[in-house]
Amino acid sequence: MTHRNLQLGRYDYAGFSAFTMYSVCSLAIPLMIVAMGNSLNFPLDQGGMAAGGALHATRSIFMVAALLVCGMISARLGKRLTMGYTMILVGTGIMLCAFTSAYWMLLPCLMLAGFGEGICEGILTPFVQDLHPKAPERYVNIAHSFWSVGICLVVIVAGGLLTLGVNWRIVLGAIGFLTGFVSVLFLWRENPRHKYPEAAVKTSPRDVWHYTQEIAREPRFWICSAAMFFGAGAEFGLTFWATAYIELTFHTSAWVASLGTGVIAIGMFFGRAGFGYIARPHTLRYILLSAGLGTIPVTVLLAFLHPGLLPDWLLFPLLFLLLLLAGIGIAPFWPTTQIYGVITLPRCNSTMLYVYYSALGIPGCGFFSWLMGVTGDHFGLKGAILVVPACLIVFSAIIYWECWIRQKKGSILHEETNDRTVAKIQSQPDPKCDVD
Repeated sequence: MTHRNLQLGRYDYAGFSAFTMYSVCSLAIPLMIVAMGNSLNFPLDQGGMAAGGALHATRSIFMVAALLVCGMISARLGKRLTMGYTMILVGTGIMLCAFTSAYWMLLPCLMLAGFGEGICEGILTPFVQDLHPKAPERYVNIAHSFWSVGICLVVIVAGGLLTLGVNWRIVLGAIGFLTGFVSVLFLWRENPRHKYPEAAVKTSPRDVWHYTQEIAREPRFWICSAAMFFGAGAEFGLTFWATAYIELTFHTSAWVASLGTGVIAIGMFFGRAGFGYIARPHTLRYILLSAGLGTIPVTVLLAFLHPGLLPDWLLFPLLFLLLLLAGIGIAPFWPTTQIYGVITLPRCNSTMLYVYYSALGIPGCGFFSWLMGVTGDHFGLKGAILVVPACLIVFSAIIYWECWIRQKKGSILHEETNDRTVAKIQSQPDPKCDVD
């Protein structure tokens, strides 16, 4: 493979499809939350925002639980089969949400979907990395860009159907079915000449515990995990509440409000694809810090927009421009922080690092989604949006501390030797770290 050309195969497209439908399932609930609240007796404009945020908080708890065991599951089944069964699990949970008749019935359905999404979150990134061990920073960012494709699909298709009067239950049921269908790309029999590169030796629970102890002793792991937590809060908090924020603050239709989320997704797609194209081991820290600092003023401005501030012909273009820039800015937080954390800890097991970074990042999604809901109940969603730049400030401070202050103390790889070090690690992997 040349330095710039990409080589994609069947399992790349399976990974892209899984990221897409994982995203669709994650955003389907917030996209429909206003309609669901009115139908299931927790209207958002009457004190139901905290209840809406609690839906994703509950989901996040089970995602974390799944992340803690997905390493052992994939060690037994292999990543390919694990991903196939996981997409069935996620699709089933989302489909069951369509048949609920009360708020409390959503919770067990989202627990099921959340458990599947947790496995997907933990395994899907190393699934892609195993396909391209020589350039994971490029392929992982590109694969994560399909999260944004999913957001665009759910906004355009699902949002359009809702606007046309199609019941949210029908839309949600169809999403669940299509998610389960993606499993075919993973479970269909392999081509003997192009098998998925599963590890030759399966990992035992004792090995997982050994790798966990090694990881837990690394200070950088905890620093990167803290960055994941706040970066995830900024990314998912904005994405989760964007539709409700636009619909309730600017008094728009559900269709126009969902387009706002779609604009964020477009920004995230171009951000992740673009950052993935230019990403190299020594540029990751610059990408993370510039994205964090650059997105702070954008999200602050979002919080101060309101009807009447400007004429509508100027207000809405400005609103969507800010959402687009916010999408570009938050795009690299999740994949690039993970890649940085894995590359700078070469002696630790990469699959377990991805799993634990996600396990400590997912709570950021749930906690800040809930916090924004509580803040919205007391100060309105405009006030809740200010939680996002607060997360960005902490995220940027952590990245600066890890990548610049600690570097001066000689605690991270030198920039000028980073590429050579990573190339050596990838060409001569530590046998202990070759696990599923």
